[in-house]
Amino acid sequence: MNTYILYSIISLTVIAFLFATIIYFVEQKFKVIEDPKIDVIQDLLPGANCGGCGYSGCRALAEAFVKNGNTESLFCPVGGNSITKSIASVLGVEATEKKQQIAVLRCNGSYTNAPKKVTYDGINSCVFANSLFAGESACQFGCLGCGDCFRACLFESIIMDSISGLPIINENKCTSCGACVKACPRNIIELRDKGPKNKRIFVSCVNKEKGVLAKINCNVACIGCSKCQKICPHEAISIENFLAYIDFEKCKLCRKCVTECPTNAILEINFPLHKIKTSNTVDLINA
Repeated sequence: MNTYILYSIISLTVIAFLFATIIYFVEQKFKVIEDPKIDVIQDLLPGANCGGCGYSGCRALAEAFVKNGNTESLFCPVGGNSITKSIASVLGVEATEKKQQIAVLRCNGSYTNAPKKVTYDGINSCVFANSLFAGESACQFGCLGCGDCFRACLFESIIMDSISGLPIINENKCTSCGACVKACPRNIIELRDKGPKNKRIFVSCVNKEKGVLAKINCNVACIGCSKCQKICPHEAISIENFLAYIDFEKCKLCRKCVTECPTNAILEINFPLHKIKTSNTVDLINA
């Protein structure tokens, strides 16, 4: 009886040894050796996992940095250029800096500019409301005001203004992660360069209807009159589908288009007041 037990123990030991040997060699063959720089770079990244870089999270971006071996085509919008410099130092390369961007609301259809024609009393979701109707102002392109962008923002840089009914983007908190851009079903939020001294000029309208129809629902809608395009000395403005668009890479911030726009659809941010000379005095007014 003791002999049978001894044979059983020996057999199990041999089988266990064989399986352990097989597992060891299989592990060695398929073992993935990660570059230690991945962990270093991941620790440098902010850990927001917001997806603004185009990857699923900070770990995936760190792996991409190490795989590429440079910072040319990769960027963490939350960390900005300071993080890029640190990552470049780990990789032993020169940092590739990018212009800082900010989310911009391309709609000025407030309760004053685009008065309500109906009242929405459904689910508080822009995506849901967009599937049902044009909006309370009847503008099928304008902001629905349900706050999907506000809820998507991980950095508390957006608030919903009860007076205007529009979201307000805090330029000091915005990281340009793009979460609000993806959340908006009407594509009225755009990432644009912050500009020198945070100065920006853009058309705050995405309405593609003809001028008369656009103006029916919103007093500050772009009517596609082309006046801004004709006066721009830098060819930064294009007109398509009755809608003007300012290319922020070409725009030199001369502001000529702002005063030329008959509907005040072009906004200028962080500029001093315009000076208008009269016969007796100089009046300061907003564009």
